[in-house]
Amino acid sequence: MERKKIKVGPGEIVKPGCHAKDGNPFGPFWDTFNIDFQKSEFYAPLHFDVHNTIIAKKWQSKYQPNEWPVLAFAGAPAHFPVQSENVGLQKYVKWNEDYTKMAKDYIKNTLPKGAFIGIHLRNGIDWIKACEHIKNSKQLFSSPQCLGYNNEKGLLFKELCFQTRELVIRQIKRVVKRMNNENPSNKIKSVFVASDSNHLLPDLNQSLERMGITAHKLEENNPHLDLAILGLSNHFIGNCISSFSAFVKRERDVRGFPSSFFAYPKDTSRTKHEEL
Repeated sequence: MERKKIKVGPGEIVKPGCHAKDGNPFGPFWDTFNIDFQKSEFYAPLHFDVHNTIIAKKWQSKYQPNEWPVLAFAGAPAHFPVQSENVGLQKYVKWNEDYTKMAKDYIKNTLPKGAFIGIHLRNGIDWIKACEHIKNSKQLFSSPQCLGYNNEKGLLFKELCFQTRELVIRQIKRVVKRMNNENPSNKIKSVFVASDSNHLLPDLNQSLERMGITAHKLEENNPHLDLAILGLSNHFIGNCISSFSAFVKRERDVRGFPSSFFAYPKDTSRTKHEEL
């Protein structure tokens, strides 16, 4: 839909609204997908607690599907991270045909024939700075996905947020060895890497060469396609703190696919080198 441009002159008042495409990163985000908006409005006093049947009915009454086929929010209308009672809603999130086809085509035409591991690495400078909050926090971002919402499964520690390349490689090798032992007729042949910064492809290819495994990433940045491919991997290793990893983990849980997290559970051994 074409967005209406409003010219503001002396004495004119801009009509209240969310103006979803004003500023950065909002404008560039929607422009990436060629999406414009016809109008905007505030949904208050409605709120996100749809477990309350009265609120759910009010949403359905105010925004009937035949008049409002798509609702785009300027931000998540719920708590961050996803609350435990809402995790199951992931089963209603489906990839469209285009992304499903692109993901399957990439796996078929680019990755070597055979099983593959999908991994998500968070190692950009912004993430490194965010991980500094570990020492003063019980939870950070999406950490409840592995630590539990009340830390009943553990406490935050540095490696859970940011992993060294040695830790990443060591854990990948462990997963490969276990999966190949469990499925000798469908051995791991490749690793697909999604990352916000350093994909570590040279390190991974060098370290996994003797195992006959190659590392791959998309030629052009496409986080949605990254997510779709990771969701289809034979095993996924994500970052416990990352909401990007959390999306993949929820999708895979719904489909019954195996996943794990880097550095979790915490390795208390003193082993520094592992030959496989």
